[in-house]
Amino acid sequence: MKAVILAAGYGTRLQRDVAADSSGRFAHLAGTAKPLLPVGRGALLSLWVRALTAARCVDCIHVVTNAVYHAAFEEWASHFTNVKILSDQTTSNEGRLGAVACLQLAVKHFNIEDHVLVIGGDTLFKEDFSLKKVKERFNELQAESEDSCLLLSYQCQEEETSKYGILEVDSDLHVLCMKEKPLPAETQSRRACPCFYMFSKKSLPLLENFLEEKKEAPIEEKDAPGNFVSWLIPRKPVYIHEISGRFDVGNLPSYIECDLYFRETLQDVESYMV
Repeated sequence: MKAVILAAGYGTRLQRDVAADSSGRFAHLAGTAKPLLPVGRGALLSLWVRALTAARCVDCIHVVTNAVYHAAFEEWASHFTNVKILSDQTTSNEGRLGAVACLQLAVKHFNIEDHVLVIGGDTLFKEDFSLKKVKERFNELQAESEDSCLLLSYQCQEEETSKYGILEVDSDLHVLCMKEKPLPAETQSRRACPCFYMFSKKSLPLLENFLEEKKEAPIEEKDAPGNFVSWLIPRKPVYIHEISGRFDVGNLPSYIECDLYFRETLQDVESYMV
């Protein structure tokens, strides 16, 4: 299995918050890509690399970034032997390719013909999350059908459904559909879906089909990786693995909350996410 970490975003909300902060406490974050933000004792993305390496669930980690942050990611990656950086060549948020196109870029550039673990570069999980357990569940599903894919899911608050992709599942945790940012009255489910997907190698050719179908669509339909997941669900068997929650570093308050957790609450850094 290969890992592809999506890190080509421009962090516009966070950078606006940093610029507007009058305290000066967070001035050092200006111009830093979200996946490279200091969280606890190191960069956010370093937590993923250490966990993926320790869990031995992938044999290579590919990180897709943009031209603006490319040099910073190359410098960061120089400390790891199993990380490869790819630039999508874009230079602005307005010109971004979108997450699905970045994933396809990595699959083509690195000639990936294996199962792929896709991770959002601004996402971390609570301490109960285990890469080994997720990989075990994926292997069980693969033994039943080589088409099977696996998503994560956690319970969100009722008022939060309109912020996330919400999964509706049956009693076997087989995904029936994903509703993108529904109102609470539009679904009985409260299962939010973070950007962490195990795609079977048999599902990878569908990336090109999706992008071809959406080639005239606005960037918003190609940007969020959940749009591809939603499109994939009727075409391949997709299941969920339940977790307790996540950190989604989108703005300054969410970054502060995440950093505080890793400085003061995290019990065991070495076994985190393994």
